[in-house]
Amino acid sequence: MPVIGWGGFFFRARDPEELGAWYRDMLGVGAGCGKDEQGQSSDWFWHPEPGPVMFAPFKADSDYFAADKACMLNFRVRDLDGLLEQLHAAGVAVVTKAEWDTPETGRFARIQDPEGNPIELWEPPLE
Repeated sequence: MPVIGWGGFFFRARDPEELGAWYRDMLGVGAGCGKDEQGQSSDWFWHPEPGPVMFAPFKADSDYFAADKACMLNFRVRDLDGLLEQLHAAGVAVVTKAEWDTPETGRFARIQDPEGNPIELWEPPLE
């Protein structure tokens, strides 16, 4: 197969600079976040840790995320509880439900960015 991974995720925003700063500050996602294999960061790239990525189309009438949104971001996290504490302290509304969490799939929480885009935070199960 010629595709070897994600190259980027591009989406529209009313205020791209402000929204980009929110993702960097709240989630550590976006340009300048993480380090490459040589320990270097970049003003242009986000260097996420290697790990599983899901690519899954959903039915148009799915209730897994808001019907008026075409997509939902899902980020792998370490220390979901710690991240949720930081988000709560910053005034970000967080939704958790016990039925979302299983030993096989891990733990989940949901938030929205300042422009209402749905985000799922996923802490995979410990190996």
